[in-house]
Amino acid sequence: MLADAWNYLLAHPALFVRALGVHMALSFCALALAALISIPAGIAVARRNGLSLAVVNAANVGRTLPSLAVLALVMPVLGIGFAPSLFALTLIAIPPIVTHTIVGMRSVDADVVDAAIGMGMTRAILLRRVQLPLALPTIFAGLRTGAVQVISGAVLAAFIGGGGLGDFITTGIAMMAVPQLLVGAIPVALLALGTDFLFGALQRRMTPSGLRPI
Repeated sequence: MLADAWNYLLAHPALFVRALGVHMALSFCALALAALISIPAGIAVARRNGLSLAVVNAANVGRTLPSLAVLALVMPVLGIGFAPSLFALTLIAIPPIVTHTIVGMRSVDADVVDAAIGMGMTRAILLRRVQLPLALPTIFAGLRTGAVQVISGAVLAAFIGGGGLGDFITTGIAMMAVPQLLVGAIPVALLALGTDFLFGALQRRMTPSGLRPI
């Protein structure tokens, strides 16, 4: 099977490279947009005690929605293609990032915050020099989860004309062509594993040395 998949890949290199490029573009843009929305929103929400729990609960509910259901809900409104797929994948990535941002900000020791305020730090300096550095490992955990969800969810973008490696998988299933299915499935699995490893390494690097496990 693997040999047949490799032969198929060698026979269609341009098709594979184009699908891989679309898949990576969808995943990267969705994660970047989700981060730009979720991190500032999470920081703002974390400062409001009464709102934090409600937003975290709502985000956790959002995380239970299947990726295919989100894509299906977007299609009647925005149609099919790259843009609707990007919008749906951004929605998929937002809940874990905003949840981890709120949790990370709320987990900063209150005594540390009080000490920084006592030293005369403004809210902006406090955020930049104290709260964000301490919350970054948790925020990166959310980015890590969101990235893996987006890469796997981008496979389903093929169902609404978004392209990507999912085209090989859906076509392989429809035609009962295992080599074609593997040409899509194996790279997606490798992308997800590689991304998880990369963000895991970044998460460990962002963790202050005093907070790292011995």
